[in-house]
Amino acid sequence: MIIASAEQVDATLGYADLVAHLRQAFVEGCEAPLRHHHTLAHPNGPDTILLLMPAWRPGGGVGVKVVTVAPGNADRDLPSVLGAYLLLDGVTGQVKAQIDGPRLTLRRTACASALAAGYLARADASRMLMVGAGALAPHLIGAHAAVRPIREVAIWNRRPERAERLAARLAGQGLNVRATTDLEAAARQADLIACATNATAPLVHGAWLRPGAHLDLVGAFTAEMRESDDEAVRRARVFVDTRDGALSEGGDLIRAIAGGSMTADDIQADLFELCRGDRAGRAGDDEITLFKSVGTALEDLAAAELVFDKLTAGG
Repeated sequence: MIIASAEQVDATLGYADLVAHLRQAFVEGCEAPLRHHHTLAHPNGPDTILLLMPAWRPGGGVGVKVVTVAPGNADRDLPSVLGAYLLLDGVTGQVKAQIDGPRLTLRRTACASALAAGYLARADASRMLMVGAGALAPHLIGAHAAVRPIREVAIWNRRPERAERLAARLAGQGLNVRATTDLEAAARQADLIACATNATAPLVHGAWLRPGAHLDLVGAFTAEMRESDDEAVRRARVFVDTRDGALSEGGDLIRAIAGGSMTADDIQADLFELCRGDRAGRAGDDEITLFKSVGTALEDLAAAELVFDKLTAGG
C-alpha cells in the first residue's frame, strides 16, 4: 500500500492532465451511488457534514472517500474540508493506496468545473471572477486558466482580507490577480464567474450577468444553500455534473425549481452527455451558461487512480 500526501497529489495531478483524465472517466462511466450525506449537529456552532462517497468499476478499481465539511473551521484556521481516500483492488479487496482526501477533492472538483467550462465557457473568456477565497479558490483559478485564456482574475470574499491574501499569493503566476470589494461590478465585467462558498443566500444575481458569461457554481452542496438567485438560473442554459446529485443536493437548482424559475427538464445536459457528445454545450457567443457541481465519486476514483498510476509508474 502506498500513502500519498497532499504534496504528492499536487505533483501528480496537473490541471490539464486531470481534466483530460476526467473527460475519459465520464465517457467510460462507473458505478457511483449517490453519496451518503449525514448532518452532525453542534449546539454551539454550524453543523458538520459527513460524506461517504464510494465508486467502483466491475472487475476494476474500487474507492471510497470519507469527508467531513466543517464550516466553523474557518474560524479555527483549519480547512473546512478534511478526510481521506482509500483505493482498493476490485478483485482481492486489498488496499492499494491511502490518499490525502482534501487535496484530492480540491483538485478533482476544480478540474470537473474546468472540464465543464471547456464545453460551456466562451473560447475567448479572459476575465474571471472568483467568489470565495477558501482552499478551493486557487485550484479553480488554476484549472480554469488551464482550459481558457484567463488573463485577469478578481477575487471577492465576505472577509476582504482573505481575498487580499489570496491575490498576493497568486501574484506572479502569469495572471493579473486583484482583490475586490465590489462584487456586482466585478460580476458585470466577468466572462467566467466561479463560486465556492458556504452561502445560504444568493451572492451572484442574474441581472449582473453579461451576455456570454459562464457561471460555475461549486458551493451550495445542500438543498438549504445557494450562491445564485432565481434570475441567474432563469436567464441561463443550465448544465450539471450529475442530474441525480444536482437535483437532490444542489441548492441553487432545488430552490429555483421550488420558486418556479425552472424545472428539472430545463437541465440541458450533464457531464456524461457532454463528454460523450450526446448533447452540445454552448450554442452561441451571447448565451449565458450555468454549471452546477455537487461532485460525484466517479471524479474521486478517476483522480485516485491517476495518482496511484503515476506514483507506481516503472515499479
